[in-house]
Amino acid sequence: MTSWDEYGLNTRGVRAGQHRTAEGEHAEPIFPTSSYVFESAAQAAARFAGDEPGNIYSRFTNPTVRNFEERLAALEGGECCVATASGMSAILSTCSSLLKAGDHIVSSRAIFGSTVVLFNKYLSRYGIATDYVALTDLNAWERAIRPNTRLFFLETPSNPLTEVADITALANLAHAHDIILVVDNCFCTPALQQPLELGADVVVHSATKYIDGQGRCVGGAVVGNAQHVGEDVFGFLRTAGPTMSAFNAWVFLKGLETLALRMERHSHNARLLADWLQEQSGVTRVHYTGLASHPQHELARRQQSDFGGVLSFEVQGGQAAAWKVIDQTRFLSITANLGDSKTTITHPATTTHARLTQQERDHAGISDGLVRVAVGLEDVEDIQNDLERGLT
Repeated sequence: MTSWDEYGLNTRGVRAGQHRTAEGEHAEPIFPTSSYVFESAAQAAARFAGDEPGNIYSRFTNPTVRNFEERLAALEGGECCVATASGMSAILSTCSSLLKAGDHIVSSRAIFGSTVVLFNKYLSRYGIATDYVALTDLNAWERAIRPNTRLFFLETPSNPLTEVADITALANLAHAHDIILVVDNCFCTPALQQPLELGADVVVHSATKYIDGQGRCVGGAVVGNAQHVGEDVFGFLRTAGPTMSAFNAWVFLKGLETLALRMERHSHNARLLADWLQEQSGVTRVHYTGLASHPQHELARRQQSDFGGVLSFEVQGGQAAAWKVIDQTRFLSITANLGDSKTTITHPATTTHARLTQQERDHAGISDGLVRVAVGLEDVEDIQNDLERGLT
């Protein structure tokens, strides 16, 4: 078996995880099967008992899904990866497998709205409590620790204000208290940031976003070591079944082949657009880690290889002005998804974070005048012209 540690990121993105069949195919095949045939009753028994490796049932063993898992693990520098049905099911699988009743989570306040609902409405039913702190305030994280704190959870850069956490500092704090650090790496992907190398224990992804890259499929992934992910998360997936389909895994495999190239172009376009937005009279503030004015710009430079494709900006006039900017566009896609080759635009307060209370949005800095843009691969001048209609 090839050790991919000696190869570069682009090579791993194209090659890692593929195991050719007897047919000698060059491209990775899709295995659209629910079950597998055993050579004998004894082999079936050995597979189910875990005494012999091999496929059993596609809820938890599928060659195409395994190909995707091995490739993403190689890119993130993890021992194991478990692919899931969505990004949210990746977070659910992580929490359900690593936590128990009576445990406590400390989470960044700046996380996806559905994750907040998962923590507050559903995990709380099973005796798992969550406290929220400012992403960038290390002292606040430390003050929030309880004797039963088991997990730190964060996104960096955050959605939609692109705040950046010091992953190494949080990892050191977490490990000093025997806490597991989970980082959502959706915005950067392993092409731009590798949290495991910075000290994180577990990385979660919404593969729906940049890993796919063209808005075709929904999926998620959890990457980490053999214990937390290879046994705990995999055991939950095997039983509970938030499973990635073989077809979606194949699409994501194709996405990983071009991930580094696309992230370079997304970052390039976003930087040009952020610079341009700063010059527009109706814009009061631009949130993008690539700007020298960003509070964590230097930190982002240290722990990321580039600044990514997501930015947000605030306009004068609140929701009405923000909606005007969005509605005046002609070709930008008004959708809450991100990571697409097509530029997308949304109003976070009434979409991605609409299920939060007004107080929660205020604490997270989600103002009514905030607009989020996930910058795509079009000509950046065309993106600027489309936004200018609503800004003038």
